[in-house]
Amino acid sequence: MMAEETITDTGIGQDASLLLVDDDKPFLTRLARAMEARGFSVDTAESVEEAVAKAKAGAPAYAVVDMRLGDGNGLDVVAAIRESRADARAVILTGYGNIATAVTAVKLGAIDYLSKPADADDIYAALTRSGGERAAPPENPMSADRVRWEHIQRVYEMCDRNVSETARRLNMHRRTLQRILAKRAPR
Repeated sequence: MMAEETITDTGIGQDASLLLVDDDKPFLTRLARAMEARGFSVDTAESVEEAVAKAKAGAPAYAVVDMRLGDGNGLDVVAAIRESRADARAVILTGYGNIATAVTAVKLGAIDYLSKPADADDIYAALTRSGGERAAPPENPMSADRVRWEHIQRVYEMCDRNVSETARRLNMHRRTLQRILAKRAPR
């Protein structure tokens, strides 16, 4: 945690270096521009390997890291950043949020865990929030049906989109799962 006197009036510390790690190039570009407009000095990486190399070369004060990257897990990036710089403030972004990975992210040193789609304002608020502040509850939380659908999609992806294996792991009939997968996501 950084000292209170190093925080400027914008909420960013004296060292405004920010590493953004995401394999979605358009999202990464938009987020980089938005964070530069908010006063950060932004560097980007599109893989775990590239991000870890940048973290070891010079760990940033702030980081926004996608959980799932093409070549591995974003938690490895958070661990590498915290190894090089204990006071770094890292936020994990994911479209596959669950309690186990959130707990792991926090244990590895992440200060927040946001689900996609997260906008630049949410990310900025998470990065600059002081230790005592709590995040506001979401205005439009996911419905129970949407949470169920997200869980099924996450398991389906973990099973490499194998319907039979996913149905077995979820303890449901294969045809039932196929019908669920064929429908649109609930709101």
